[in-house]
Amino acid sequence: MKVTALNQTHRDQGAKMVEFAGYDMPVQYADGMLKEHEWTRSGNVGIFDVSHMGQFFIEGAEVVKFLSHITPTDFSLSTPNLAKYTVLTNPEGGIIDDLIITKLTDTKFFIVLNAGCKEKDSAWIRKNLPADITFTELSDRSLIAVQGGKAEEILNKFLAAGNLAELPYMNIGFFKLKSGEEVFISRTGYTGEDGFEVSIPNSAAAKFWLDLSALSEVKPIGLGARDSLRLEMGYPLYGHDLDDTTSPIEAALGWVVSKTNTTFIGADRVLKEKAEGVKRKRIGVKLLDRGIAREGTEIRKDGVKIGFLSSGGFSPNLKVSIGQGYFDTSLAKVGDAVVAVVRDREIPAVLTSPVFVEAKTKSVKK
Repeated sequence: MKVTALNQTHRDQGAKMVEFAGYDMPVQYADGMLKEHEWTRSGNVGIFDVSHMGQFFIEGAEVVKFLSHITPTDFSLSTPNLAKYTVLTNPEGGIIDDLIITKLTDTKFFIVLNAGCKEKDSAWIRKNLPADITFTELSDRSLIAVQGGKAEEILNKFLAAGNLAELPYMNIGFFKLKSGEEVFISRTGYTGEDGFEVSIPNSAAAKFWLDLSALSEVKPIGLGARDSLRLEMGYPLYGHDLDDTTSPIEAALGWVVSKTNTTFIGADRVLKEKAEGVKRKRIGVKLLDRGIAREGTEIRKDGVKIGFLSSGGFSPNLKVSIGQGYFDTSLAKVGDAVVAVVRDREIPAVLTSPVFVEAKTKSVKK
């Protein structure tokens, strides 16, 4: 099993470790998932080890054209330092993975790939890579997410110069820590809170993590709470809510498909679905009675199966079970009364937007 540079640090802090995407990762610490979730949502700061994700540079004279070919996004519209959420598509219009691509210059971009798909994604990119473009993994760097209401204030204490209040949402900045390390800091994250992701040399990761952990406003958070935080935000998880048969339109991610990009891989299916609609679509579900609906739970309307949950669990904020899944668009729409079948029990529920909690992400303060 693979480990991150913070593996021993997690163990020293009492983390419960589990296998995730081939890595030995912390699922929770002593406080447990529920308290970790509430800590991050309540205006404090949670720190997450996401170093298992892949960090890459891609560069070359034609890199904008190439990225606009392997994703439905038109990267000629990107401004310097802007991060974009998008998807890699296959020839059938399915999603190979979702990812973040950040423009550094006209000829250089920074890519963050999901841990579970890192090898598959990089192989696909390299298979399609023109000879004049280089794709380089930054295997010597860790990635630490610093999330929550006080994230900006806390991280500013570590910077030798600069102010994160000037860094807009979905943008990257290059900073030096007071300890001397060069870091890339993106105002991104998968919690819906204001927050940042810090790319830092492996050699400096443990000290940085421990220095953060020592502050009263900061606690380390495991993968369990990271999942419940993203579920409340309606963020999809690859391998559960997205796969290589699901199109961006079915996944309710049509906004990643630029109007000016019509020649990307898989465009025939995706553009047809964007114009004509789809037979199934990702929608949220909220239970109205006690019970926990998880991945695979069947959803019925008037006695007829209309879909299933691709993700589900307890929402610490709403104090009920929530989920997201795929539903027959001819039978289901937001607002419909349905039931979730949990252990042969039909629990009353309602179809909703997949987004259950309002985002607190910030841009530049004026």
